[in-house]
Amino acid sequence: MGKTQNCSRDGMNLPLVEEFHTIQGEGYHAGEAAWFIRLGGCDVGCSWCDSRFSWDPGIHPLVETDEITEHAINSGTKSVVVTGGEPLMWNLDYLCAGLKKRGISTFIETSGSYPLSGQWDWICLSPKRNMPPVGNICLIADELKVIIEDKDDLKWAEKYRRLVGSRCALFLQPEWSRFSAIIQEIVAYVKENPHWKISLQIHKYMHIP
Repeated sequence: MGKTQNCSRDGMNLPLVEEFHTIQGEGYHAGEAAWFIRLGGCDVGCSWCDSRFSWDPGIHPLVETDEITEHAINSGTKSVVVTGGEPLMWNLDYLCAGLKKRGISTFIETSGSYPLSGQWDWICLSPKRNMPPVGNICLIADELKVIIEDKDDLKWAEKYRRLVGSRCALFLQPEWSRFSAIIQEIVAYVKENPHWKISLQIHKYMHIP
């Protein structure tokens, strides 16, 4: 674990879980092509997480960030999504600098539970109850995406709607395993509160990563 923790200091090496070219499946940019970089490490511990394999950074190889950047460049992508795990556990300044230097747009998917690093064209904030966002990320988030497992999560969503900026895109996303049980509740809520939109995990319907 000690070796992996070293990557957080300067971001020259990062615990890489996987990297792949796919279609964004959720939120504001759903349906758009992007290169995904999934980093290891997460202590938020959501019970419904569909990427638990990323939680332990120690089991994923520590890869030179220049190599990760080169793979993204060689893919021909115009945009990169950095996700996890919780990617902000690591210093992402160097990764973003390398991508921006080549004209690649940078997106991040984060709970905001660690201080923000990196330079981002789009910040998707998905806050979690057990480790709420820190710093000023709510004010600068471009997108608020709240996972809805039960009715109480709608109150949680409203709490963060009041904390984000007026231009932030607002999405409620049914937790995948609870879709049938909760979707009608979300539909009814959005009808009454049209500042929200519904996000669906379309990549799962299309059976793509």
